Amino acid sequence: MPGINEDLEFKSVRIAILAVSDTRDLESDTSGQTLASRILDAGHELSDRKVVRDDTAAIQKVVLKWIDDPSIDVVITTGGTGLTGRDVTPEALTPLFDKVIEGFSVIFHQVSYQTVGLSTLQSRAVAGLSRGTFIFCLPGSRGAVKDGWDKVISYQLDSRYRPCNLVEIMPRLMEV
Repeated sequence: MPGINEDLEFKSVRIAILAVSDTRDLESDTSGQTLASRILDAGHELSDRKVVRDDTAAIQKVVLKWIDDPSIDVVITTGGTGLTGRDVTPEALTPLFDKVIEGFSVIFHQVSYQTVGLSTLQSRAVAGLSRGTFIFCLPGSRGAVKDGWDKVISYQLDSRYRPCNLVEIMPRLMEV
C-alpha cells in the first residue's frame, strides 16, 4: 500500500523557492511564506528564497543559478502559470528541462480539481528535471501551493514514501 514507512530514515533535501510576481515582495508573498513554513516543518532545508517579476529572462537567471548550485536539490516556483499575457513561468523554465515530469501536471490537476473544480484548467502547473535539479512550477495562490505541497510534492520528497520517491533516485540523476 502506498504511503510513508515510519521505519525508514528521513533524508532532508535542500529546496529553493522562487515567487514569480509583478506585485509581491518577500514580505507580501504569502504563498512563498506558506511553502517555506511547510518545507521547514517537513524537516527539509530552505536553501534560498527570492521574488522576481513575470519576466522570462529574470526567472531563468535565478533558476539557472540555482541549478548550478550543488547545495540546491529542488526548486519550487509559485506564480506565473496562468493564462494571461504576463504569465510566463512555463515558457521560461520548460526550455531548461532535460526531462519533463509529465505525471506531476496530471496529479496536480486531479488534486486541484478537488479544491477549485474546473478552475484548475486555468493553471499550467508543470515540473521537470534540469541537470540533476528537480523543478516544480506551482500557481501563485496559497490554496494551490498548499495543494501542490501537501498532496503531491511533499510525498515525493519524503525518502520514506513507498513504493518509491524522488529522493531515492537523486544520486543517479546525472548518470550517463
